[in-house]
Amino acid sequence: MKQTSRTEQRFTGHPVSPGIGIGPVHETAEPALAIAHKKIAAADAAAEMSRLEEALARSRHQLGKLKARLAGLPEHSQTEIAPLIDAYLHMLGPSRLMRGIKARVEDGLTAAEAAVHAESEAQAEAILALTGSDRQGRVRRAEEVREIGRRILRNLTRQPFRSFAGLPQGCILAASDLRPADAALIQPANFAGIITEEGGADGHTAVMLRALGLPAVLGAAGVLSAAAPGSLAIIDGETGTIIINPSPSSLEAAQQKLAALTRTRRALIRLQRLPAATRDGTAVNLQANLELPFELPMIAQSGAHGIGLLRSEFIFMNREILPDEDTQSEIYRNIVDAMDGDPVTIRVLDWGSDKEIEALSAYLPLHDEPNPALGLRGIRLLLRHPSLLETQLAAILRAGAAGPVRIMLPMVSLAAEILATREIYDRVWKRLKRKGVRMAAQKPPLGIMVETPAAALAARQLARHADFFAIGTNDLTMYTLAADRGLPVGSKLYDPLEPAVLGLIGMTTRAAAEAGITVSLCGELASREQAAPLLLGLGIRQLSMHGNAIPRVKRAIRAVSQAQCDEMAAAALMAPDADAVREIIRDA
Repeated sequence: MKQTSRTEQRFTGHPVSPGIGIGPVHETAEPALAIAHKKIAAADAAAEMSRLEEALARSRHQLGKLKARLAGLPEHSQTEIAPLIDAYLHMLGPSRLMRGIKARVEDGLTAAEAAVHAESEAQAEAILALTGSDRQGRVRRAEEVREIGRRILRNLTRQPFRSFAGLPQGCILAASDLRPADAALIQPANFAGIITEEGGADGHTAVMLRALGLPAVLGAAGVLSAAAPGSLAIIDGETGTIIINPSPSSLEAAQQKLAALTRTRRALIRLQRLPAATRDGTAVNLQANLELPFELPMIAQSGAHGIGLLRSEFIFMNREILPDEDTQSEIYRNIVDAMDGDPVTIRVLDWGSDKEIEALSAYLPLHDEPNPALGLRGIRLLLRHPSLLETQLAAILRAGAAGPVRIMLPMVSLAAEILATREIYDRVWKRLKRKGVRMAAQKPPLGIMVETPAAALAARQLARHADFFAIGTNDLTMYTLAADRGLPVGSKLYDPLEPAVLGLIGMTTRAAAEAGITVSLCGELASREQAAPLLLGLGIRQLSMHGNAIPRVKRAIRAVSQAQCDEMAAAALMAPDADAVREIIRDA
């Protein structure tokens, strides 16, 4: 393509989906949404409610059609957007959002448009205002509420939605922002990449774009005003760099990187058939984390040997009533079936007042906790409400008939918490046996997350009562360093490579080895390929991570010897800080 004479300009955004995209930029804008904020007379409330119900019915119909179109998307994209559409459909039913909107119309005598906008914004802001470590979950839930609010508003006002029709094949799609439902309509073969001025790496849109496999950079401020229609652009979905009107040298460098990435991907695909082992034969078990069912196809493609962490919170989200034993069991069984004999480690509900789950709101403390991260969450809260734990344990035990499962307890700090849970676990097992319920022949292992300094320091004592350990480095880092993961990167307060954190990891692995139980590591640190040799040196032999990271981590493991790993770990434990540890990793 002939390049314009305009000067090269560079922008940086959030890298969302890796890869190099080269092509002309073409923008698709979402038509502006005009909202009339006005009051109504009491006599007009019934008519306004009728308008609202009509818009809700139209929204449900549209989402049903969108769900039917999923057959044209890649399988992993289908499994991402289908649960999201189900969440939208739930919110269009007798949900808290609908109750709030209707109350604003009927009691507050507010026009339907204003009621929808005000209530969806209020509920989204309330979700974002919650504290705790699950920032990504809060962003997603707020995004869901705002998205359904916008859909209702467009149907109320009969204003059009975004369209991708007419954009040239092979272009880079540019937009101010993209909604998850927009992303679901993108045909990957039609575009070289995607850039937006708004958005980040945590929302449903980002997840959808990763599933589509298109290079994507979100949140690149100012890029649209710099790119005239048809301008040539380069996007790097790994670094977050966007180049508008690239110079010949920049274009040549991008083309070379694209070719290199293609070769690397082919090599990583070949790695799937090779074992994860060091050069001198130390074997490592690489498993995948699963947060939502849409990730199952990615896990299958990654070469993972099981699920090392199944986060069960998604089963409880977007519900007004708790899922019963049958519902939970069916969901777990489907996942276990999909893994075809590979083990699945299910973490019981890790939830507290830092996470908004409507169906569980009645179980929270009556008064807001001043510091939810240090309050009643995880196993602490479940032991206060044993019926919740019993139902989930029974559902997991029933799913165990379909394949190997393990049960993992979150936020354990004391041996008493394991003992109390095991008493409930044994009671549920015996009850199901008496009833003749089909389960595994042997009781599945019951293990714990090591994610507090107390658990790491008491690992020898806890190992007497736990069947396995799983180190959660995200929370372990937060609690050890008294620093939240959401702090600015420049603050350098939150860093899992700090020697204090590494020392607790080493202490835990030694205690597990002495007790003869397995120990895995399933925090974000597990997905860092550069850190893999260090973790092997600390005694880790099982890692669980996002499926996409597994080939790269396997490559790093196969490139080193165990002796090198041991030397690296010894040096890292003696290092003064995380920066020094990074230098040790780089120089190894």
